[in-house]
Amino acid sequence: MEGGAYGAGKAGGAFDPHTLVRQPHTILRVVSWVFSIVVFGSIVNEGYLNSNSGGEKFCIYNRNPSACSYGVTVGVLAFLTCLLYLALDVYFPQISSVKDRKKAVLSDIGVSAFWAFLWFVGFCFLANQWQVSKPKDNPMNEGTDAARAAITFSFFSIFTWAGQAVLAFQRYQIGADSALFSQDYMDPSQDSSMPYAPYVEPSTGPDPAGLGGTYQQPANAFDPEPQGYQSQGY
Repeated sequence: MEGGAYGAGKAGGAFDPHTLVRQPHTILRVVSWVFSIVVFGSIVNEGYLNSNSGGEKFCIYNRNPSACSYGVTVGVLAFLTCLLYLALDVYFPQISSVKDRKKAVLSDIGVSAFWAFLWFVGFCFLANQWQVSKPKDNPMNEGTDAARAAITFSFFSIFTWAGQAVLAFQRYQIGADSALFSQDYMDPSQDSSMPYAPYVEPSTGPDPAGLGGTYQQPANAFDPEPQGYQSQGY
């Protein structure tokens, strides 16, 4: 926005929900949040089947409990992460420090890229275990739609989280340019509380005392005595 930094307006402005919901990164977060619900909800509800020999349940993905555990864990944590960054999007315009905004955007880049990687691993893992699953383990084909849905939405989640990382990087690039003019990025060696010394222009006029030197005007206009003469031969 104009007058702001890192994709938000000036701090202290009124909260505008219409602006928030129209932002691309907010839309992607909501979509990622829904996808995470589909993934872990499908596995929890129909990803575990009853064994024919006993009452024990086994994972629909090649009887590999690690596959189901990974899908549920990543889905739940992605669900919570989306809620966390949605709350950050709401609070972000109220952050007055440009440095704090920069940290928030950088964390968005790192977290989004990390979750895109986790979803890529999850998609490959679930797809591989589903491919090698034995038909005799599930003769009734129970939960097949849920298993495929978890794989499909794991694949979609790769792009939604990667898109969030790209948008966050764009916000960082735009914000870094506008932050150059902020007081937070001034040279720390300059102390604005220290008064500047007055500039005194030396006079090149004739020596009023006739001593053959160069006369300098007083450094302080209220000082009745001159600072001295630079005399030749003395």
